[in-house]
Amino acid sequence: MEDIINIGIVAHADAGKTTLTERLLFEAGELRTLGSVDSRNTQTDWLDIERQRGISVKASSSRLFWKKCQINLIDTPGHVDFAGEVQRSLSMLDAAILVISAAEGIQGQTEVLWEALDKLDVPTLIFINKIDRLGAEPRELISELSTRFSPSLAVMESWEDAQSRNCRVFCLEPKQGPLNECLTELAVENDAKAQECFLNDSPIPEDILLRALRESIAVRRAFPVYLGAAALSVGIRELLDGIMLLPRAKRQSDSPLSGLVYKVEHDKSMGKAAHVRLFSGVISNREPVPVRGKEKVEKVTQIRRVLGQRTVDMGQLTAGDIGVLYGLSDIRIGDVIGEMALSREVAIAAPLLKSQVFSKKPEQLTDLVAALRELTEEDPLLDMEWEPEERELYIKITGMIQLEVIGAFLRDRFGLEAEFASPSVIYKETPSKPGVGIENYTWPKPCWACIEFNIEPMERGSGFKFQSAVGDRVILSRYQAHIAQTLPEALKQGLYGWEVTDLKITLTGGSHHLIHTHPLDFFTATPMALMNGLENTGSTLLEPMVTMRFMAQEQHAGSLIHDIVAMRGSFDSPVIHKDRLTMEARVPVATSMDYPVTFGSLTGGKGVISSRFSGYEPCPLELGKTTKRRGLDPRDRAKWILHSRNAL
Repeated sequence: MEDIINIGIVAHADAGKTTLTERLLFEAGELRTLGSVDSRNTQTDWLDIERQRGISVKASSSRLFWKKCQINLIDTPGHVDFAGEVQRSLSMLDAAILVISAAEGIQGQTEVLWEALDKLDVPTLIFINKIDRLGAEPRELISELSTRFSPSLAVMESWEDAQSRNCRVFCLEPKQGPLNECLTELAVENDAKAQECFLNDSPIPEDILLRALRESIAVRRAFPVYLGAAALSVGIRELLDGIMLLPRAKRQSDSPLSGLVYKVEHDKSMGKAAHVRLFSGVISNREPVPVRGKEKVEKVTQIRRVLGQRTVDMGQLTAGDIGVLYGLSDIRIGDVIGEMALSREVAIAAPLLKSQVFSKKPEQLTDLVAALRELTEEDPLLDMEWEPEERELYIKITGMIQLEVIGAFLRDRFGLEAEFASPSVIYKETPSKPGVGIENYTWPKPCWACIEFNIEPMERGSGFKFQSAVGDRVILSRYQAHIAQTLPEALKQGLYGWEVTDLKITLTGGSHHLIHTHPLDFFTATPMALMNGLENTGSTLLEPMVTMRFMAQEQHAGSLIHDIVAMRGSFDSPVIHKDRLTMEARVPVATSMDYPVTFGSLTGGKGVISSRFSGYEPCPLELGKTTKRRGLDPRDRAKWILHSRNAL
């Protein structure tokens, strides 16, 4: 059974991920002809919209073999608008290659990716690309990486001249000197034979040094850095050899079935396609596949491997590998196949904007709703909202480019023409103080559902927590489950119409009735109790914030600071180096959406700007925005009860 490594190639926009993927495939002999982004013929960017714009919008799979190892490559988008694709891919990786452009340096998205890889404990190689570019300073970038990310960076290959390919090996950390000094230190920490050799001042065997490096990489104590220029094929073979240092996937085919659905697509002829990373067990054609939490067990009709735009029949998916299962009509992203898979979740994508969608042809509105529902299955962050009473349709997005891509998908895949309203910022709200929510739903009979909540605000970014402080005799456990099930949906609209977050709700009292309580009564009563509680606590409006990083000529410092203050932002002191300033600021999304255009004009197109989401902060109501409630308001008690009982 051959070794397998599942590797994600991740980076900030324009770092050269797709070019690197193409060169890796070509160097390994998987491609006969080398494609390029400019020529619009790469293996992994095959969608029309990707080739037209020269950017990746979908995570794409490919495969190569190197030194008897199967390497599954996942080329992920770099643009922040499509960070959801990266987020979903991270859950199935054995390792990652973090690509950084030597010309643009560390971007906001680079930091987001590093933090996500660190949180998920994903072993990581770093490839500093475009070292041939004018202004590239790889040594300074390596020093900055060591300071901002990790001191354990071992630089494996440094190309002094990308054209002549003069190579020398050196070690940056933990101290200056030959690479062997770095490996010696790693080996002596954990290997008795290495310690003996070190004490006797004798050479440590090469196999022990190599094992020490592998083990340190596997536990994220060492991060090999490779330098090159993918467009010139510089550093590609060295990077392929570096991949051999990464930990392999576990091939537990004899263990119970366990897999994770990390991506869903729709095939016109074959239906829903579930991309699965299998951690253990085996799946074969025509076998029933149990999905955790679903009573219905469906059979797989076909198993395929995706290689860019092509697919090839696999027949069987074995542990450690990735493949696409067809025939599972009810499958969703995040579903667990068989037993619980390794739980690896991290949030790096945050839709901060909301846009209303209109059909150019009113008679096609129903088809548009169905199409967006399908796209939401592929990207749950779209979180499509359809209000049939008002005939209004909304989606959530991370940026304006995403709207253009969605419009292209609707046109090319579904033959639908859509228009989008100017996006508005998605605010949130949180309780202003502790309070109590009460609902006694005992009329008109038959009904009985009494609830008492304690509602408390929590620290920013903590989300929502529910707990019960009452026993089964007060409220039966199945009714308490109904309360817990209802609250997340009820919290989607608070006093100002926005999602309520950063709070803890404790069930402290209430009652059920052995005769009068209907199974649906607590579903009806819970939103009423919640809104009663929010009226008692009051709501604080929260607005999304971004951290922006600016690089520009020193002469623009005054104008930049003026603009940041005008956007209601705060900033750190500028760092000046060789007449260039680097500056970070934290600003509201609402005031900074159009600033990249302003910044480009200010710097004559020579400045570099990047941004990353940095949480929600309180916002004065007069500077923010409320939104109208969708559907019935539980505070309109009579109508809410009639609606819940299907009496309207």
